[in-house]
Amino acid sequence: MILKIVKGLLSSLAIACTAFSLPAADRASLVPPDSAFSALQWRGIGPFRGGRAVAVAGVPGSPNVFYFGAAAGGVWKTIDAGATWKPIFDGVKAASIGAIAVARSNPNILYVGTGEGNLRGDVTWGGGVFKSTDAGATWTDVGLTDTRQIGAVIVDPQDPDIVLVAAIGHAFGPNTQRGVFRTTDGGKTWNRVLYKNALTGAIDLAADPRNSKIIYAALWQVRRQPWNFASGGPGSGLYRSADGGVTWSQLTGRGLPEGMLGRIDVAISAADSQRVYAMIEAKDGGLYRSDDAGAQWHRVSEDGRVRQRAWYFSKIYADPNAVDTVYALNTGMLRSVDGGKTFNLVAATHGDHHALWIDPNNSNSLINANDGGASISLDGGNTWSTQENQPTGQFYHVATDTRVPYFIYGAQQDNSNLAIASFDDEGVIGPRDWYPAGGGESGFVVPDPRDPNIIYSDAENQYSRFNLRAQQSQSISPDPIRPGIL
Repeated sequence: MILKIVKGLLSSLAIACTAFSLPAADRASLVPPDSAFSALQWRGIGPFRGGRAVAVAGVPGSPNVFYFGAAAGGVWKTIDAGATWKPIFDGVKAASIGAIAVARSNPNILYVGTGEGNLRGDVTWGGGVFKSTDAGATWTDVGLTDTRQIGAVIVDPQDPDIVLVAAIGHAFGPNTQRGVFRTTDGGKTWNRVLYKNALTGAIDLAADPRNSKIIYAALWQVRRQPWNFASGGPGSGLYRSADGGVTWSQLTGRGLPEGMLGRIDVAISAADSQRVYAMIEAKDGGLYRSDDAGAQWHRVSEDGRVRQRAWYFSKIYADPNAVDTVYALNTGMLRSVDGGKTFNLVAATHGDHHALWIDPNNSNSLINANDGGASISLDGGNTWSTQENQPTGQFYHVATDTRVPYFIYGAQQDNSNLAIASFDDEGVIGPRDWYPAGGGESGFVVPDPRDPNIIYSDAENQYSRFNLRAQQSQSISPDPIRPGIL
């Protein structure tokens, strides 16, 4: 067997050397023309389970209609409270979603900011802001193309043509199309109304539910590099506008943390708009609260569960009908009923939570976005809709084996890896046609070319060999397993 493999490799090497010894024109003739692939068509083979979702929205008073945006899978809509989801953004050449906003005065009008705001090492950028006037059936590009990553979009509750966008800008380098942008004509023209410098973007916006002229904005100095991630700097800060976002004043001191700030998220209580929350990444960070519309602040919680990985999970949401109820999203979904002093875990469908929408007319109606997709609760978080009906998983690498029909392998972000059949006799490839093949997220999964029942994979610097026949996985890591990791 080894001799056959060596002969095969030598034969392939000889062919490759021969090809590269030919003139460029002759080498080009060896490449099949595009017409050779004209009969091929893409088809979805699953898995039909969710991947990382980072943006959500609903329609107030319509308990069955919701939207979510995937980190790399477009925008999806349900009209049956999550029983089924339909992709509505496939015609747009921007798969990464950062924010979704539905106009209160006309729920047929939607704005989507593309490019997720979580600046991971594998972040995908977007293509600006898109608008729909028919509840997501069709979309129009309304500009801000070079913003790359968008953290938030808000629409004036009375006028759907007035929109503000929090643009982070380029994740990996400086650019000037970042900060807060405002339009008063539905996206035909934009004005940059809050800007610090080419290294600082805007990550969040929050409008007073009782007075849309009062708006808070968070600027974030941040840069992602392959060898480094820098969150925070002198550009970061919390700002307030009293004229609908035309002019801004920075909020400093008065109980807010001093020194270098990082990511900030803001929420205003609709039950009492004097109550403002700010989740702040800083040396003395945590959850800060104001009871006088931002004039004075005090830290109400430094609970490690709400400030863990603050550059990634600094999300806070105020219940619109209960002034002391507030949600903090992190690796877990947390809820406080005492104004942020203490938090308890809410049972949810997955880990690593990124967005929440609460119906202002009914606090029991929720949609949550996390690393497993989006799920809906109509009973205040006691039960949730399934995430096994939204094929938005992000996969690292692809491999195939030599079986007939062959199987495809990949590792899903924040989930297991999978082996998926390329064919089923019944014509439908479903859950019975896939299985975990030993490893986890973010790595390679490769079958042995001599025996497809032996599968090698890695996840978070650990390596394993999976025996499909025995249904056993064995660690083959060259390094010792980390203490405490079994």
